[in-house]
Amino acid sequence: MKKLLIRWAIVSFSLFVAAWLVPGIQVESAGWTVYAGMAVILGLMNASIRPLLKLLTCPLIILTLGLFTLVINGVTLWLAAVLANWLGVMFIVENFWAAFWGAIIVSVVSVLLSMFVREDDEDD
Repeated sequence: MKKLLIRWAIVSFSLFVAAWLVPGIQVESAGWTVYAGMAVILGLMNASIRPLLKLLTCPLIILTLGLFTLVINGVTLWLAAVLANWLGVMFIVENFWAAFWGAIIVSVVSVLLSMFVREDDEDD
């Protein structure tokens, strides 16, 4: 449970950084509840839709030596933002390029912050 909360906080902060750096990503309110809610929605999208997209685009992923995965990450972030807006979490991604760059920033910040989190053998 502790690992899940830490990952949730890392993704929430990564979304904050993406919204801060990418001009096409906007957040209606300044509270952390928007980022926390969007982190949950993005996690659910990554667990459900992203594997399906990777399976359907497997030839493109192989052809581009894995670079098409960046496009899939952008589409996943964009779809998560659409679902979040539908659910009332006002995390707005204006276009595909904003989603693309936002997904890259979320990935990089998440990886960098995850390097500082100690992995335990036991699950708390």
